[in-house]
Amino acid sequence: MEICSLASGSSGNCSYIGNRNTNLLVDAGISCKRIENGLKSIDIDPSKIDGILITHEHTDHINGAATMSKRYNIPVYGTRETLSAIIAKSKYAHLANQQLVAIEPDKEFAINDIIIEPYSISHDAINPVCYTFKSNGKKIGMATDLGEFTDYTVSKLESSNILFMEANHDENMLMVGSYPYYLKRRISSNKGHLSNETSASLLARLFHDKLQHISLVHLSQENNLEDLAYETVKLELSKRTSPKHIDSILSVAKRDVHSEVLYAI
Repeated sequence: MEICSLASGSSGNCSYIGNRNTNLLVDAGISCKRIENGLKSIDIDPSKIDGILITHEHTDHINGAATMSKRYNIPVYGTRETLSAIIAKSKYAHLANQQLVAIEPDKEFAINDIIIEPYSISHDAINPVCYTFKSNGKKIGMATDLGEFTDYTVSKLESSNILFMEANHDENMLMVGSYPYYLKRRISSNKGHLSNETSASLLARLFHDKLQHISLVHLSQENNLEDLAYETVKLELSKRTSPKHIDSILSVAKRDVHSEVLYAI
């Protein structure tokens, strides 16, 4: 399997996951045109996308979903509550005319030869989920838009060969930044987003010898820095392995351009 972030951050999120037989999007929070251009830049035909998996109904995760679904007749997957919340928004109401597939947390399903497991996350949305993917003995785990992690989260993500892990904000930058107090409280709450420090703690629990890649995603433009997120995670993981090894597996997803394609081999 392979995975690539096409866009990452509060301005829009979209990732590609696939193999020789199956092509998937996780979220579609940027315009259809940007998704098409991003896919073509990594040699994926947009008309070959087999499904769009939605994590939750916030705009930065669904902005291009309706147009992509209609243009290429792509099924859209999400929890029943998430799908209902999306089509309740007038801008996306026409998505109700497309193929919608309701999924449930902790119940695996297959799209072609990729096994997908949605799992519940703690976020200020209606029954949000994130996903893991398994094919040919390899596993990719994603953890974004969650304010906290528990043993349940660890159990879903453990043994992943690739991890896409949220590192949204630096706690100090958030607290001294320009955001209003209510927004700071939302972001730092257990229904908000993972800080660099919490992300590092989760990754330390998930680290194992067969972990091939870690990509830090959903960084805040205002309350984080790529180098700060990287070094915070690296410092924690240095307790588990050598700094040289960390540098070989750790990267940070870009906000507006696609990241490197990562392979689980």
